[in-house]
Amino acid sequence: MAISDYVAGLRRLVGTEMLMLPSACAVVVDDRGRVLLERRADTGTWSLPAGAIDPGEQPAEAAVREVFEETGVRVAVERLAGVALRGVTYPNGDVCQYLTVWFRCRPVGGRAVVNDEESTAVDWFSVSALPELDSVDRLRIETALDDAGPAWFAVPGQDYDWLPARA
Repeated sequence: MAISDYVAGLRRLVGTEMLMLPSACAVVVDDRGRVLLERRADTGTWSLPAGAIDPGEQPAEAAVREVFEETGVRVAVERLAGVALRGVTYPNGDVCQYLTVWFRCRPVGGRAVVNDEESTAVDWFSVSALPELDSVDRLRIETALDDAGPAWFAVPGQDYDWLPARA
């Protein structure tokens, strides 16, 4: 998986210890109501385009950049859909907690293709025929499609099985 020079530098300092990193995710919905997904090269699972925010980059800018880098689709951000913390341990032992901001986006150009080494497939899926997704991506899609709802956040004091354990 691609890793920024910034994160690579941090990893040289802390090894596989936990890093807390800001990240952005995009729920891209086309005019037919389909959602853009990519099949991850590292796990083989389908997921939403997402990635770490670079130093000095705004979250919405990062979402736009990540979608294009990973899928070849150019997008415009429509609205903030949610924010949450999520823990991940990678196969190499690297531990991260991502503070992810996700946005609803619409395509404005390009075409859906595998555009980098992070994915093996890219495709559009109707909401009624989504492939198997983890519960967090399902939550992100659900909240992004809810035009009447506010941005999602973890309610203080409520437990979520996908949130990292509190220290």
